[in-house]
Amino acid sequence: MADAEVAVVGAGIVGLSTAYALLERGTSVRVLEHGAPGHGQSGGESRIFRHAHDDPRLVRDTVASRAVFDEWSAQLGVELVSDDGALLIGPGVEQKVPLLEQEGVPVTRLDAAGVAARLPILAAYDGPAAVDERGGSIRTTAMVRALVEALGDRLVADEVLSVRPVDGEVEVRAGGSTTRHSRVVVCAGRGTAALARAAGLSLPVRHGAHVRLTFAVRGEPRARLATLQDSGETFGEPGVYAAAPPGGTTYALGLSQDTLAREDGSLPDADDLASLAARASAYVRRALPGLDPDPVDVRHCWVTRLPWSEDGLAVWERDGVLFPVGHNLFKQAPGLGRKLAATASGEPLPALLRPEAQLGAAPG
Repeated sequence: MADAEVAVVGAGIVGLSTAYALLERGTSVRVLEHGAPGHGQSGGESRIFRHAHDDPRLVRDTVASRAVFDEWSAQLGVELVSDDGALLIGPGVEQKVPLLEQEGVPVTRLDAAGVAARLPILAAYDGPAAVDERGGSIRTTAMVRALVEALGDRLVADEVLSVRPVDGEVEVRAGGSTTRHSRVVVCAGRGTAALARAAGLSLPVRHGAHVRLTFAVRGEPRARLATLQDSGETFGEPGVYAAAPPGGTTYALGLSQDTLAREDGSLPDADDLASLAARASAYVRRALPGLDPDPVDVRHCWVTRLPWSEDGLAVWERDGVLFPVGHNLFKQAPGLGRKLAATASGEPLPALLRPEAQLGAAPG
C-alpha cells in the first residue's frame, strides 16, 4: 500500500483532531502512536471548555474552535461539550469579561445566588463572578473514542524514532516501518521537543508533571454542574480549575500548577506530586462542601508549557514537518487541528501560530 500523504505522530487530542481534519479535506493520513490513544496529556474523563484567556487573539481562536466542536458533534453523533457553562470567580473576572464581550461570547455576571445556582457544590461566595454561557465540560473520553473510530486502520500502534527530510519528502522511521510523506505533523506531547531537536530545532519547552483528582458529589447526582476556574485567593489557592465528567456524580479538579521536570524528564522531588494532591483535597474541603474530599480517582500526566503564558501555543515548521507545542490545548484542538491540516495540505502556516506571535501572551 502506498504511504499516506501526511503522517501524524501522536494520537493525543491534537494529533487525532489534525488527522480527522485531514480526512475532512480528503487527504490520506497515517497516525502513529506508541501508547493508548488519548492517554497521555489528553487523558481523563473531562476538561474545561472556556473562552476566557488573557490574549484576545486566543479568545477569538477559541470561539472558532467552539464552532468546530459543534460541527464535529453533529458529524460524530456525540456530545463533545456540555451546556453547563464555565464559571469564573476571583479577580480574573474583571480582566477577562470585557475580552469575552468584545469577541461576542455570551457571558453573564453573577451575584452570590447566581453562583450557587450554577455550581451548588461550591461554598458560599460573594466575590466577582461570571459564567461563560458557551463553556462547559469537554467529554474527553467520548471525543477520543469517536475520533479513533473515525480513523480506523489509519491509526497504527508504533513508536516513532526519527523524522527527517529525504529527497523532497519526509521520512518517518518507526519501530516496525519506514515511510515517506509529503508532510508530517508531530503531536507527540513530551516527545515533541526530542524529535524537533533531531531536526535541528531547539524548542523553548518547559516540561512538568501534573495531578488531577476526581471527587464524588455528595447526595443525588447533579443534572448540571458548571466548570470552575478560580483565579483568586478566596479559598486559599491562587489558581484552580475543575470540570464535571458525564453523569453528575463526580467532579474533577486540579491546581493551576505543576512540578518542574529536569531536562532528562526526571522529577527533582517526587514528593511534589503528593503535595499537589494534598493541596487539591484541602481546597475541596474549604471550597467545595458538596464534594466528598477523599478522591475516588487520580490522574497524573506530563505537561508542556511555553515561557510566555500558561496558555501559550506555537507551531514550529522545518523541512515539511510541523511541531505544535502548548498547554491547555484540548479546547483548541478542533480549530488547531484544522489549521494544521490546512498547512500540511500545502497552505501557509498562519502567522498567528508562528512562535514569534507568542499566541496566548497578555497584551503589553
